[in-house]
Amino acid sequence: MLAVAVLAAGKGTRMKSSLPKVLQPLAGATLVERVLASTKSLQPNRTLLIVGHQAERLEAELEQHLSKPEFVLQQPQNGTGHAVQQLLDPLVDFEGDLLVLNGDVPLLRTETLQQLLAQHRSSGASVTLLSAHLQDPSGYGRVFVDAAGQVQEIVEHRDCSDNQRRNNLINAGIYCFHWPRLRQVLPLLSSDNDQGELYLTDSIALLKNAGHLVVEDLSEITGINDRCQLAACEAMLQERLRLHWMKEGVSFTDPSSCTLSEDCHFGKDVLIEPQSHFRGHCQIGNNCRIGPGSLIENSQLGDDVQVLLSMVNGATVAKGCRIGPYAHLRPEAELGEGVRIGNFVEVKKSQVGPGSKVNHLSYIGDAQLGADVNVGAGTITANYDGVNKHRTVIGAGSKTGANCVLVAPVILGAGVTVGAGSTITKDVPDGALALGRSRQVIKDNWQPINSKI
Repeated sequence: MLAVAVLAAGKGTRMKSSLPKVLQPLAGATLVERVLASTKSLQPNRTLLIVGHQAERLEAELEQHLSKPEFVLQQPQNGTGHAVQQLLDPLVDFEGDLLVLNGDVPLLRTETLQQLLAQHRSSGASVTLLSAHLQDPSGYGRVFVDAAGQVQEIVEHRDCSDNQRRNNLINAGIYCFHWPRLRQVLPLLSSDNDQGELYLTDSIALLKNAGHLVVEDLSEITGINDRCQLAACEAMLQERLRLHWMKEGVSFTDPSSCTLSEDCHFGKDVLIEPQSHFRGHCQIGNNCRIGPGSLIENSQLGDDVQVLLSMVNGATVAKGCRIGPYAHLRPEAELGEGVRIGNFVEVKKSQVGPGSKVNHLSYIGDAQLGADVNVGAGTITANYDGVNKHRTVIGAGSKTGANCVLVAPVILGAGVTVGAGSTITKDVPDGALALGRSRQVIKDNWQPINSKI
């Protein structure tokens, strides 16, 4: 049996933010979401989130989270020991292990937690904690062990003597407890310390058989207290993601200038050029070329797609499409195979058939284009009448001249030609030529009236 408790009650005043610290975003997910995600494969029987500052907001944000945490209120916040004391009632009948994590330590790997849990259970320890050796341990609690490697006590930095501060083995703040034993000593914690708080670390000296696991990758235990540390964690996480995908066959021309989300998946031989970014859930096929200067968000790209200096958001793009430069695919844009979307073209909630081309300065919204349609420069679908949105349908093989306006709702059949500069307000049958413009008037020998200003 395993219960997971995440400490998430603090204010995070150094963030200088109206958001609770654990709701700060990091590579597309909040800090606390990342902590919860790291425990998913452990399959805990209970997941408890200890909340305090802006508790209602935290509950609202995580109400639909897959882990479905139980919320436990800590009010007031009087230290980590006091936080875990709030579990005495919710876990009154629980007899398993308790994994205690911090909501502001988002880079901890699942593999490390699995190793911690395995060591804890195989050793029969009352508690096993994560530790690390730091060159500069300032600010961290020091872990003191005996000759057999058993933890004797943890002393917080501000409570250490000068001699104790020379110890560079620090407490990472991640614990796996045998809950029935911890439950017995929690009421014995004292606030007789420099901060006047109840420290969870004081329980170590009260428990017998306390072990520790040394973390080699120090980035895993990096906590976040301010925006500088948040930015540093973002950089570390981005480096992890880029290295992973480079090992999987993705090339970055300038890796440090590009950012990814963990929900991005790439095929083989993808080339990502400088200043290109991926957000949310993205699926990128084989042999794609993205960038430079492109943003892909919550979109699917087939094989052999090129996106140059463009934004793709919530779109589905089939094999062999060419997008950009300076194109914008908005949500529910669907491109068939071999579609060309050129410079300064916007496509929204529209289906563009295979082989079609929208090359210049056009807006295609709430439309359905068949195969091999050629949209002339400056063509727009006027989809909004001031109250409702309407559909435009263009049949296969049709083409529009430059600067056309298709006023929806309107249907153009297959093989239709629309003359340049036309405003089309009525349906057009298959194979027709549609013209909707004023007759050109020429006045010979025209002389403007001179006027003095």
